[in-house]
Amino acid sequence: MENLKNIILAVTDFVCGYPLFFWLIGGGLFLFIYSGAVPLRWIGKSMHSLRTRAEGEGQISSFQALMSTISSTVGMGNIAGVAIALVVGGPGAIFWMWVSALLGMATKFFEGTLAIMYKGRDENGEIQGGPMYVLTHGIGPKMKPLAMFFSVFGMIGCLCVMQANQLVEALYTVFLTPAGVPETLGIRFVIGLCIAGLVSIVVLGGINRISKVATKIVPVMVALYFLIVFTIIILHLNLLPGVFARIFHEAFSMQAGFGAFAGVAITGARRAMYVNEAGVGTASIMHGSSRNPEPVREGLVAMLGPVIDSGFVCTLTAIPIIMADNFEVEGVKGLTVALGAFGKLLPYVGKYLLMLMVVIFAFSTMFSYSYYGTRCAAYLFGTRNEKYYKIFYILMLVLASVLSLDVAVGIMDISFALMSIPTMFSLLYLAPRVKKEMKRFAGR
Repeated sequence: MENLKNIILAVTDFVCGYPLFFWLIGGGLFLFIYSGAVPLRWIGKSMHSLRTRAEGEGQISSFQALMSTISSTVGMGNIAGVAIALVVGGPGAIFWMWVSALLGMATKFFEGTLAIMYKGRDENGEIQGGPMYVLTHGIGPKMKPLAMFFSVFGMIGCLCVMQANQLVEALYTVFLTPAGVPETLGIRFVIGLCIAGLVSIVVLGGINRISKVATKIVPVMVALYFLIVFTIIILHLNLLPGVFARIFHEAFSMQAGFGAFAGVAITGARRAMYVNEAGVGTASIMHGSSRNPEPVREGLVAMLGPVIDSGFVCTLTAIPIIMADNFEVEGVKGLTVALGAFGKLLPYVGKYLLMLMVVIFAFSTMFSYSYYGTRCAAYLFGTRNEKYYKIFYILMLVLASVLSLDVAVGIMDISFALMSIPTMFSLLYLAPRVKKEMKRFAGR
């Protein structure tokens, strides 16, 4: 078992290092420039598109699609992922998460646009979207193997092993360990069963139930999280300038050499990939279900995602942790670092308030990820067999509760990295068609 763990971690460190950095960040930079800096030029149009009602073929509205994608991206990655980035790369990693967010907006714009341009249908005639349909309908049937490649790793990457794992860790840190409850595999297993049972109530209801739940809880949870962090900032306002000073200084620090500088940048980009999922392909699956008939308008809606998750919510997490200055720890730590920071800055209530957000964030991500994985399974095995994946997904939440954090993170990272290969290839290959669609949209 230890050998398997070492193999997973070794493969993850290689694939998610320089190759992933240049593939996602380099690809995002190209799309940003090629689009004429659309995230900056058309941010106003993006907000307007969110308010535009449109009725085409699909199951959900553009707003529901955006809220559903945010419910998956604004999750444990925004708390545990940011804490991990600070532990591994220091405050400088946050700057590179911001850079990834800006480039991710361009990537998400192309993803959302192509998701509407190249929708597909399952064997029941239901409209579906995602990189698998963009590949086969946009480029051609010869891309079927690459579409299947994406679907295989989509099924694995969307199993939410990190979310379930970190939720159990948070419950132990805040409630069970202080109460004297020993940390055993048996107790973790029972907690995993409870998590799986709650998730199944929403997951088994399909896309409509998932989108309705996401539409209700996402705005509330982001607003509540802002209020908690805003309270911390007001109480410790004297520490705020130092937070941003450290972020910018350490983002470009060459004191430890170029290797250390590159490591910080890669850490930030790697965690940003997990947070905003730009270039991974999951957003295409949700936006492909939108009833919006206008591709560019859906792309404009899609590019708001990284602003909210990697830009706004991740910064909200980073500020208290850097203020508390408790992220220099041994090993890979996530939620324990964040909980410690909130508890230090808001005595008595801080860790409990963050625990509430952890529960909401974790469950919202599990709901949306189940849909992504189900669509990948349906593409490979047909919609009549997707119910077996849902059962498998729910059971994996139980298994994830007893995994170690580094293995859980490794599984997610390697799967997302491999999903990005066909996704980014399709975005770069079809970018000229998106550019033509942008000209038509601007003309109209």
